[in-house]
Amino acid sequence: MYPLTKDKPKPLLVVGNKVIADHLIQKLGDIKEVDTIYIVTNQKFYGAFGDWLKTVKSSKKIVLENDGSTTNDDRLGAIGDIRLAIKKNKIDDDMIVLAGDNMFDWGLKSFANFAKKAPKSFAVGAYDIGDKAKANIYGVVEVDEKGKMVNFLEKPQDPPTSLIATGIYYFPQSKLDLIEEFLKAGDEKDAPGHFVQWLSKKQEVMCYVFKGVWYDIGDLESYRRANLSFQEK
Repeated sequence: MYPLTKDKPKPLLVVGNKVIADHLIQKLGDIKEVDTIYIVTNQKFYGAFGDWLKTVKSSKKIVLENDGSTTNDDRLGAIGDIRLAIKKNKIDDDMIVLAGDNMFDWGLKSFANFAKKAPKSFAVGAYDIGDKAKANIYGVVEVDEKGKMVNFLEKPQDPPTSLIATGIYYFPQSKLDLIEEFLKAGDEKDAPGHFVQWLSKKQEVMCYVFKGVWYDIGDLESYRRANLSFQEK
């Protein structure tokens, strides 16, 4: 994504008519159970997010956290950042977690309602990209007829399905301690997919399959396509 992300984080890139973070804030704003939105960033982009927050209009309380990292060597990773938000804010509640570089055109109410039906289970938002050959750059999931995850493979060479995990997760309050257990195990702390893979061997993980338009903003080409798509909308 360089040089676009030289002085600006991915969530503050414009897609369509507003930045990605604005799209995500709006999606979360539609869920009445969400009372607070936590955003975790690093030292480099803390100021940029602070400036952006001054422009945000939301009925939800928004808390910005700085994880203090300045290089790739000292970054906490996505799971480490989630732990930081939980500990610093003493979060003791169910959580919906969104990756800041995902763009999608669907709402999140249905996902929240899906999670309510199994309140003690983790849930992952999934999406069928329709082509197994292109799924090998994502976390690939297999589910049973009830929507339970039966297998998760992080970037497999030979994907068994075209169903992939998006950056949308539900973490139940009763199982938040598993984040600490995962990090203590010394596994990969950045990609949430590694946490889901580890988790699926210990806990029930449900999958909700979204339908619509979805982009993982991972490079300039995916950003260009997402921007064009949402401009048209």
